[in-house]
Amino acid sequence: MLPSDNIWKEDSIVYVDGHIVDDRNMPGKTLGMRRIQTPFRNLLPLKKSINSFNGVIKNSGNRSYIDNEGVYFTYEKTEMCTVKYHEIKKVDRKDTGSIIWFKGINFSFDVPRPPDPDMKWAGVLYFKGLPWKLYEFSTAKTKNKKVKI
Repeated sequence: MLPSDNIWKEDSIVYVDGHIVDDRNMPGKTLGMRRIQTPFRNLLPLKKSINSFNGVIKNSGNRSYIDNEGVYFTYEKTEMCTVKYHEIKKVDRKDTGSIIWFKGINFSFDVPRPPDPDMKWAGVLYFKGLPWKLYEFSTAKTKNKKVKI
């Protein structure tokens, strides 16, 4: 996540508010590899990492981002969706993640790690009236809510 929308590119260097974010003159496929190699020292500290789309839609701060390859973009929330809470029916632990089944939904959701055992409910984001993405876990059933994505 970038702290500002004030982004520009000059001589293959990406700036945010006058600080260097990416030096595309350096070899390397990733933003991190180029940042390590750059001779410039006024690099913008990248303090917050968002690793999923859920992180982007839950973020209430700035809307400018840069990905691992150095592609910068702005995400503007435009759609209203409902988060409905479903009881967790079953959690299947696998080698590289977990599969979660919910009451009232006839398909599963994959997650990188199982929820805490205290989490018996989960909020599911509904897009155009259909269950779409797992939004959050909860210890108790919570009232449905609207969120802008």
